[in-house]
Amino acid sequence: MEEALRVLEYLTKFGINLGLERIKALLHQLDNPQKFLKVIHIAGTNGKGSTGAIISAVLQTVGYRVGAFTSPHLVSYTERISINGVPITEKEFAALLSVVASSFQKVQDATGENPTEFEVLTAMALLYFHIQQVDIVILEVGMGGDIDSTNVISAPLLSVITNVSIEHKEYLGASLPEIAEKKSGIIKAQRPVITASNNEAVLAVLSQKARDNKSEFHEVYREMRWSLEEETSDGQTFKLQSTQQEYGSLYLSLRGEHQVVNAATALLALEVLVTLGWRITLEDIRAGLSVVRWPGRLEVVNTEPLVLIDSAHNPAGMEVLANWLRKQRPKFKNVIFVIGMLADKDRAASVRYIDELVDKVIITKPPSSRAGDFEEMSSYFTKTKENIIVIESLYAALETAMGYAKKGDILLVAGSIYLIGEVRRYFQK
Repeated sequence: MEEALRVLEYLTKFGINLGLERIKALLHQLDNPQKFLKVIHIAGTNGKGSTGAIISAVLQTVGYRVGAFTSPHLVSYTERISINGVPITEKEFAALLSVVASSFQKVQDATGENPTEFEVLTAMALLYFHIQQVDIVILEVGMGGDIDSTNVISAPLLSVITNVSIEHKEYLGASLPEIAEKKSGIIKAQRPVITASNNEAVLAVLSQKARDNKSEFHEVYREMRWSLEEETSDGQTFKLQSTQQEYGSLYLSLRGEHQVVNAATALLALEVLVTLGWRITLEDIRAGLSVVRWPGRLEVVNTEPLVLIDSAHNPAGMEVLANWLRKQRPKFKNVIFVIGMLADKDRAASVRYIDELVDKVIITKPPSSRAGDFEEMSSYFTKTKENIIVIESLYAALETAMGYAKKGDILLVAGSIYLIGEVRRYFQK
């Protein structure tokens, strides 16, 4: 595995280089494994992972073998490629990378460029799922959609675009319609598409692309109705009704009202699968919702003091986290907030959502080359400006925060997914 990590580290020097020429050349050398897979393709600013995890959990309950390609990882690269929730082994990962790497030179000869890290991981996942003969693949877009390396799937079972917010402006555009246009690239001819966006400008773009492709267009906010019932210590119950079915009261083992939206999106996708001949019952849905796990999202990693981590790493994610915290705030005496965000995210907009809800703030550095001037976040907190500390070392920041947290308090850690992965590792020790 050490050699595999060295290869991936070498590939990172090629950075983000969107386009399909290299990944197509690479897959050609591998005999195009993607052509043999049944795929649910998922794009969106936030909620891709949770929506995919819910779909996967239900399908596993039925008895299907479900491959999933997600990104980024929390602790290990092996998390990105899994079957039925079990990551590929380090031995398999290293062997697979060796196979794919043997084609690097031919890709360079054909395109004039080396494949990027993400393209190589995409190829590895598609090859692995083909070798393992999975029944279905949950394929998560890395960035955008149209020229993301996952967009080599010409005929998915269906496409899902969870939502669209401003992100990666230098690659995707500065407006919602521009970004929606990029994400709509995963909509394919005569293949159903589902979206949980309720923004009219976004819906206009997505629905037009669906019409152009003669694709069924499903809107979660039009076809699904839900109401929250109760949030428990480890999940929540909600009622759901679609235009096709009355689901009644359901238990979801994920926290936060946004996860109910993700669940509604997943269930609408499952309803579409049923129309395509897949066998899924209401009992399967109840069982799958009750056991789904998606680490690093409103996840409790310690109980005394209470420590909760969440990978809110952009304004849309921080708004969701703030909405959850606002409802839960009366339960806690103090909120100690540890935050570390990457420089290419809108830190100021993110802070505005959470500032008034926290009592003590510790700014720390995400473990990434994209951390940039991490200390600048301290200037954006205005409500808590007298209670801000900057500690570069994440472990030192956590130790300090644990020292502040008393009975009745909550320690909330948020920011970069890379940071959240390190926090999980810290508490697992």
